[in-house]
Amino acid sequence: MRRRVRMMTLGAVTALVVTVTADLGFGTASAQQPAPPLAAPAPATYPGGVGGTPCTATARACVDVAGRLAWLMDGGRVVRGPVQVQTGDDEDPTPLGTFAVQWKAEQYTSREYLVQMPYSVFFAPGGVAFHQGRQDTPSAGCVKLVLEDAQAFFGYLQVGDEVQVT
Repeated sequence: MRRRVRMMTLGAVTALVVTVTADLGFGTASAQQPAPPLAAPAPATYPGGVGGTPCTATARACVDVAGRLAWLMDGGRVVRGPVQVQTGDDEDPTPLGTFAVQWKAEQYTSREYLVQMPYSVFFAPGGVAFHQGRQDTPSAGCVKLVLEDAQAFFGYLQVGDEVQVT
């Protein structure tokens, strides 16, 4: 960094101000450096999972509750995802474990909550399903998807397919 001290007609005060300003790096191209770029968050890693998921090769659908992500899989290969999901909360958590698709309904209304559940794929006891639903509120234990993803999960998964929820 350069310092220039010159006596100008206004006196030593002006020279002092210029010197202090230079010390702070104002007005000098060499003192201004661009801020370093922000680092992207590290992607989640799943030891023991396949295809970048937390699930095994036998899963046809995989859900990471903590990460709020889901995948469709075929023999350990991801065919869709990761997609964002909304899951249950502390009062009504999404059950963890390995399940099988029990039944499907393109149009369904929850009898307990009187809420539409389009493209439902039921896989766990208590009526827990993948279905289309809002992403800004927790579910009552279901795995809520945006419309396009709900349609894809509904079309891909068949009764008996394995669903792993971690």
